[in-house]
Amino acid sequence: MTGLSTQSTGQSAAKIGARLALPEAPLLLATILLVHLPSLRGVLDSFGRFYPIAAFALGLFLALRYQRGRLLFSLAVLALAAWGPLAARLAGRQMIFDAAALLVPVNLLVFSLLPDRGVLTPSGWRRWGGILAQTLVVAILARTGPLSGDAFFRASLLAPGIVQLVGLPAPAILAFVLAFAMLSVLTIREPEGPGRGALWGLVACGIALTIGKPGVGATVAFSTAAVALSVAIMETSYHQVYHDALTGLPGRRALDEELLRLGDQYVVAMVDVDHFKTFNDTFGHDVGDEVLKMVAARLATVARGGKAFRYGGEEFSILFSGVTAAEALPALEAVREAVADTKFTVRKRLRPRRKPSPLPVRERSRHSVITVSIGVAEPGGRNKTPDQVLQAADRALYQAKEQGRNRVVGPSA
Repeated sequence: MTGLSTQSTGQSAAKIGARLALPEAPLLLATILLVHLPSLRGVLDSFGRFYPIAAFALGLFLALRYQRGRLLFSLAVLALAAWGPLAARLAGRQMIFDAAALLVPVNLLVFSLLPDRGVLTPSGWRRWGGILAQTLVVAILARTGPLSGDAFFRASLLAPGIVQLVGLPAPAILAFVLAFAMLSVLTIREPEGPGRGALWGLVACGIALTIGKPGVGATVAFSTAAVALSVAIMETSYHQVYHDALTGLPGRRALDEELLRLGDQYVVAMVDVDHFKTFNDTFGHDVGDEVLKMVAARLATVARGGKAFRYGGEEFSILFSGVTAAEALPALEAVREAVADTKFTVRKRLRPRRKPSPLPVRERSRHSVITVSIGVAEPGGRNKTPDQVLQAADRALYQAKEQGRNRVVGPSA
């Protein structure tokens, strides 16, 4: 039992890791190899002719098409960093480069934390103004007070060895570390949230800035940052379309498409939360939502390669590919027992009719038993198409309810 639990935990960790790293991590690795390996210099020169234009054009299209102000503001910052500070450094304007190295991670972090409220709205105009103000301040300092600017942007906050190793001034290194830490937390908590694209974009910007000079390598790295931000938008849009927002499970559209890809041997299980309407009416929709999330979490652990979906309301579906109903039934029995064995505590506040002296409000806890009924079907007989199998599983589900609920009814019942 412990071995199975460890294996399941390892598989879950692997899925989470893949969810957080794909496809951005391979993209970043390819960028690192492309800009640093001398043997790929010819490929880099050819690739760099069209990649930046395609990367920023893709980001601009997605930002305008999906009304993503956060993406558009971030692209503006990346464009300023890609075609300004490195050239300024080459021309001896070190302060502009140091300022950009500090401001890029700060801006990416701030845009990720702020809500997305449009581009040409009052909030959007303030953000455009913030970008413009930063640009003007850096330009003015570079022209009128480069020494004071250098003192600020190159403050000795870290050991000289670290600064020399990284190739960036200490304030910029600290800004990158802080932004990376906070964006990592945001990404882990919400893998399809705004922190994801900014996190991978930040890493790509670090690659570009540590190159330290203008050229195709730095431009390609900044362009990869733009692609990472765009990929995050596409991942978010896909998740919103194909996943249920409440439970995190794939939704009805994902189920319909998955049914079309099934082979000749598969199993469909329909799952319904018992007495859910009564429970919802008694304790409220917020508690009902917690019940659905708990059930979804248990169904997601089903064995034999089953995949759980939110069908709608209090109904769920589980698909098994390449197995028979006889092979899937033990896994469904196990997940049914897992739901029933979960202790679900309902807390309801007791408020007195009269306003009492200032005493803490008491809480009453109720332990409720949540159960599910499951109907199972597979192809055969009159059930030839996936839709017919789905309907057969639904009929089996109603049989399970008629027989007393909290049970699994197979196709032979």
